[in-house]
Amino acid sequence: MTPRGGPPRSRRGPLLVIGWDVGGWNCERNARSRDALVVLDRAGRLCGAPWRGNLRPVINGADGARQWVEALLGLCGVRMPRGARAVLAIDAPLGFPEPFLALAAERRPAGPIGTHAENPYLHPAAERRLMRHGLWPLSPLKDMIGSQATKAMHALARFAPVSTGCGVWSDGACLTAVETYPTGLRRSPGLRAEAAALAAAVLRGARGAPERRDREDALLCALLARRFALRPGTLAPPPPGTPEREGWIWLPRDALAARRG
Repeated sequence: MTPRGGPPRSRRGPLLVIGWDVGGWNCERNARSRDALVVLDRAGRLCGAPWRGNLRPVINGADGARQWVEALLGLCGVRMPRGARAVLAIDAPLGFPEPFLALAAERRPAGPIGTHAENPYLHPAAERRLMRHGLWPLSPLKDMIGSQATKAMHALARFAPVSTGCGVWSDGACLTAVETYPTGLRRSPGLRAEAAALAAAVLRGARGAPERRDREDALLCALLARRFALRPGTLAPPPPGTPEREGWIWLPRDALAARRG
């Protein structure tokens, strides 16, 4: 079954999937964490070479979704084929919790606030659900990921502003974007096996542990993007009632099956 808010039926034609491990706005100053990109084709083969740096100039310089996708691919040494579409999976929060937005914009408080894992100001519904499965994603408000979150949301607002379903954004033509979470992806036996088969090529030439980690996370994101495009029924869908503005964190079903709380 295709998840609610999943992609339309698979179309023929070239497909490229991109994993983006997001760095902060000024991550060129942070050797430990920068933007990283990995590109795969429809068959799951590595295209070009992984890239690591700061995407801020590319975001600022692109005029429209296709130009931005072409720029991302170009950084990896990949040319976008005529008529191609791209699915981009992003390792960063792509929405703030609705209760927080209501509090900030309207001074409208939520109900009684309980434990950290159930605090609706700090964590959107998708994150609170993952915590019930033993996963602890960083909060875009409490933890040091606000720079990455606003950078990714800014890119979506410019290049994929249309919500086509809960947790799915698009430009309506060549680009679809979703959020994912590499720590959760590592829980999936199938995805780990796919990543292991590509690890040597993706990590070739990486300098130091931080670059290796960023490339590994980008690879996992790219593999999730391929699943989303070609095998959406293997992913856990957003439950009914999930706030569309908050989005969703897409993970394989088997990533959540291991531990249920």
